[in-house]
Amino acid sequence: MIDRRFFLAGSAALAASGPLRAAQQASEPTTGSVVSDAPVFRTGNARWQAAYDKALDVLARNVRIMPYVSKPVLIEGSVYRGVWQECGPHEALLYRHWRPDVAVNSHMTFFDLQRADGQLPANNKETETGFGQIQMVVPIAATAWDLARATGDEALLHAAYSACSAWDAWLMRYRNTLGTGLVEGFCTYDTGHDNSPRWAGLPNQCPNKNAKQHHAIASLPRLCPDLSATVYGARRALAAMARALGKGAEADRWEDQASAIRRTILARLWSEGDAAFYDRDATGQFVRVRGDVLTRMCGEHVPDQAMFNAMWRHQLGDPAAFWTRFPLPSIAANDPAFVRPIPANSWGGASQALTAMRAGRWFDRYGRSAEFGHMMTRWCEAIMADMTFRQQIDPSTGVFTGGEDRPDYSPCALVMVENSWRLVGMTEEDDVIHWNIRPRHLAAREASLSRRTGKGGRAAMHYREDAAELSINGRALARVTGHARLVTDVTGHPVQLVGIERGTERVTVQLADSAPRTFRLRPNKHVPLN
Repeated sequence: MIDRRFFLAGSAALAASGPLRAAQQASEPTTGSVVSDAPVFRTGNARWQAAYDKALDVLARNVRIMPYVSKPVLIEGSVYRGVWQECGPHEALLYRHWRPDVAVNSHMTFFDLQRADGQLPANNKETETGFGQIQMVVPIAATAWDLARATGDEALLHAAYSACSAWDAWLMRYRNTLGTGLVEGFCTYDTGHDNSPRWAGLPNQCPNKNAKQHHAIASLPRLCPDLSATVYGARRALAAMARALGKGAEADRWEDQASAIRRTILARLWSEGDAAFYDRDATGQFVRVRGDVLTRMCGEHVPDQAMFNAMWRHQLGDPAAFWTRFPLPSIAANDPAFVRPIPANSWGGASQALTAMRAGRWFDRYGRSAEFGHMMTRWCEAIMADMTFRQQIDPSTGVFTGGEDRPDYSPCALVMVENSWRLVGMTEEDDVIHWNIRPRHLAAREASLSRRTGKGGRAAMHYREDAAELSINGRALARVTGHARLVTDVTGHPVQLVGIERGTERVTVQLADSAPRTFRLRPNKHVPLN
């Protein structure tokens, strides 16, 4: 029995399944259209509007029908003609406001192509469906749960719970050969870290494209913190799915297993002296390369706040390491392994659009909303200066890598779209609306924005000179001057203010039928509104 308290209002999307399709169909965009109630973003800043509109155009053109699956999915774009488990479902989740059908299909592709033994494909490309590595980062269980919960899609919920439970069992059967309970990396592609010094000298793929095996190399297998974090995040999502399905005992089991793998990650793969997570190779040695593994651990909320604070102080927030002019490089800028000059498709130092796209999963969680705003603005500036939507930028200059890194990369387009809303618009998370108010921001110039809420309403923001006017379903909610995030429930009832600028802001909030209230809001400060 479905526990409907776990769902927001929404119409169920149809699960994707169907006959074999010819590979050549993948070369043409699909004819599907954006939903009529898609978000509306209008700004008087012509340069910003052009970048935003082009980003949506890139995404629309990257909706394709791939081999073996009869319904359209969002492909990676650029030179990547397919959908990858590490990122495709997450990208489609972000795109769901425009193409909810594509969001469901991009998950069901992996579930439909799952092998009988529980192995999910690493990818589905024009040329093949790949099973030669596990290649996971953001848990498909987590994005499927977010999507099912946001849309009320019971069919997706059932399919995801079954498929992701079997995937967890496969990983513990074939990627836990040392019996630690952690997930082992066998090759470079397992973590999607192409050309990274993390995997220097090791093979890209498993032997004979069999992800159950690794090459006979003394340092393999490795205990990988990010792969284990993915399983931790997946188990937390499976627990939530189980509760929604009325499976209380199974939910308890998933929560216990999630806690167990987190404890083991912290005990074996955290280096307190470096404030960093590292791989541990088969000889028991840390692979001391400081890379974006740290951001992936934050994305699944493995560190507690105290541990995160140490990571921020010594690594992520250090301008000499990861807080570069254009954050966040794939290898710390002061790590000897940083690769320069920066080649194409390099997880050896370039700041990657995928990392920027995933940042929304952790910055606010750890109380760094003000710094997140800075990072989002820098990425949008880099995109507007280039407009080709490629894979990666130089963390020092913001210049996109050309050459083999071709234009029209979906994650980069999603960075532009998602950042625009997180900077000067509304986002909805965990049954609350974040009204991100920045009247002085470039994107806010004479801006008018609206989008549907999970409860079926329509939230809107209109910028007037130094203020933003907020409404739900045409009902005035508030007028806010200064830069701040107003957090409300989905009906518009105020919850708190959050400081989202790196300096102290003078913020005035006038709620409907109330006198104005003025606050001095410090960076990342949370002020309850009763």
